[in-house]
Amino acid sequence: MRIRPATPDELPALQDIERAAGAAFRDLGMAAVADDEPPALDVLDRYRRAGRAWVACDADERPVGYLICEPVDGALHIEQVSVHPDAARRGVGRALLTYATDRACEEDLAALTLTTFTDVPWNAPYYTRLGFHTLDEAELTPGLRRIRAREAELGLGRWPRACMRRDRPGAAGI
Repeated sequence: MRIRPATPDELPALQDIERAAGAAFRDLGMAAVADDEPPALDVLDRYRRAGRAWVACDADERPVGYLICEPVDGALHIEQVSVHPDAARRGVGRALLTYATDRACEEDLAALTLTTFTDVPWNAPYYTRLGFHTLDEAELTPGLRRIRAREAELGLGRWPRACMRRDRPGAAGI
């Protein structure tokens, strides 16, 4: 598997990956999440142009997973990481997060952060296994508070959610 920056012509495939990955939420009674549209092409392209959209490719160089992120309050915030169900349980998500950690190191960002559902097996429990920890309300930075507020406006607060963080090795002040 190779991880590299997304190309402009791959952006519709990223939307397809997210739709396919999101379908599993339906089985948990979260149809609204399953039916939620992925980021629009112009949004994905903004991440791509900023160098913050990466794909994990199969042997034929087709994307099977992707990650978009942005710096938030001294950390690299994972906005979305999705893996196509056909490529699930093969370390694709872990590889994308490792790649993001390497980028955070290059930019001297102290950690990776993300928001996620606490009761979805492939969300918070998965990230906990990868070394993320849940942040208490008092630990939330202003940027993470804004992200949580935006998520609440979108209706994601109907299900338990958390902000999580994984400090990167060797980060200053850690």
